Amino acid sequence: MKIGIYGGTFNPPHLGHLEAARTAVKVLNLDLLLLVPAGTPPHKDLPEDTPSPEDRLAMTRLTADAMMMPDIVQVSNIEISRKGKSYTADTVEELHRQYPGAELYLLMGTDMFLSFQNWHDAKTIARLAGLCAFGRTEGDGEALFAPQREFLSREYGANVVTITLPGLVEISSTQLRQRLEKGVGGEDLLPAVYGYILMHRLYGTHADLKCLALPELRACSYSMVRAKRVPHIQGTEEEAARLALRWGADETAARRAAVLHDCTKYWTLEENLALCRRYHIQLDAIERQTVKLLHAKTGACVAREVFGESEEECQAIFWHTTGKAGMTTLEKVLYLADYIEPTRDFDGLKELRKLAYEDLDQAVLMGFEMSIQEMRERGNEIHPKTVEGRNELREKTGRA
Repeated sequence: MKIGIYGGTFNPPHLGHLEAARTAVKVLNLDLLLLVPAGTPPHKDLPEDTPSPEDRLAMTRLTADAMMMPDIVQVSNIEISRKGKSYTADTVEELHRQYPGAELYLLMGTDMFLSFQNWHDAKTIARLAGLCAFGRTEGDGEALFAPQREFLSREYGANVVTITLPGLVEISSTQLRQRLEKGVGGEDLLPAVYGYILMHRLYGTHADLKCLALPELRACSYSMVRAKRVPHIQGTEEEAARLALRWGADETAARRAAVLHDCTKYWTLEENLALCRRYHIQLDAIERQTVKLLHAKTGACVAREVFGESEEECQAIFWHTTGKAGMTTLEKVLYLADYIEPTRDFDGLKELRKLAYEDLDQAVLMGFEMSIQEMRERGNEIHPKTVEGRNELREKTGRA
């Protein structure tokens, strides 16, 4: 088993870290990559505005999730949970005990590689793990790496691998933090990480969550879900915008509702029920035990209470899963967009997509009937609001 260890303060984790991690997995053919946020770095003091270890751990987890390799890329709290300074030698020794027989590789940037001989207990590190240094600029090539590689091999018996990341733009964490405080810098971060920073007001950011522009709203939404859900949210947004233009709904409202429609998708049943109690949302027997239905209710609450979205948008989110009788145009648009966005694939989808741009009511009716049929086939209870909506549209379209 080949394991990569990528440590750092991750303050914050940025696109440079992400690219280095992806390259290491590929070049070293790793079976496991551990991202290890430092607790208390031994070589430098953390800046005063540094987020808590828990926040840095959460942002690192968002970065790992974005790599979409859950069986390979994982985050370890081994240093954050350990008291005292986060010496790499201690971490490597502990991981050596946890994974006996594994081939360990310690990942590091150019500066750390060139000063490795000054690290605490460098001999132990070199004995237990290979060293993988990656250059962050085109200048970090063989002319720079070769002398140090030969020195470490001779003095420590180190097994050294060096990687150059071509075309990677150098990102200074210090400058990035300064830019974030000035309200810029999001382009150097994963949207989910930037959204987390905005929502938790880290690095001196003071975003008014109730007045976010669409790019910032997207980032916040993506920070609340798993990376694998983001393509669906993006597809729903674009489909909702097209449907809104076709049927005369407000395009911006459609986009904002779509961006937030699944923001509580990964909440537990208990978390959903707690928010419903807090905001006095009346639930029926089916909803009280079905997370798939509850996320629409709580997503609407978050849209209203956290992000200050309009009542029209919140109602569209509230009903996007079950639908109901008497739906507004925006509600129908979001219901259908969620159903037919480009990542979906099921029998009858092609016909439903075509109908959505020809006859809005007929398309929503078809969506209701397909949902009811699916619930019956699965042996699940059908929500009465879906049946009421189906019956109303059958009568309206002359299909009763």
